[in-house]
Amino acid sequence: MKINTPKILFEDNLKIYVLPKDRIIFENELEKQNVEYYCDIENQPMFESGIRYFIKNEDRIKIDRIFIENQIIANIETIQTSDYRDEKKIQKVYLRVAGVVIGIMLLIMLIESLLN
Repeated sequence: MKINTPKILFEDNLKIYVLPKDRIIFENELEKQNVEYYCDIENQPMFESGIRYFIKNEDRIKIDRIFIENQIIANIETIQTSDYRDEKKIQKVYLRVAGVVIGIMLLIMLIESLLN
């Protein structure tokens, strides 16, 4: 059975967008589960919202299981979601940088007050 096949475009399908960071895991799991899909990466001008996959509607349960077991964040065309875990990491970096900047400013103010 050919897994990445465009014939799915002409069947009852589901459009799913998977973040680029999860692409390898997702495609590997699709192949393990023998789920036919079509990856539309060549025809996508930008894929910030995810890489588009067409999957047969009848494989929805398998797809849900893949998402849950592998903690993959995906969305459909109308509902855009993001990976909140990545945003949380970015917020931690911002807080650390802000803490370092404030610490340096306080240190400079302390040194100036001691020298005067």
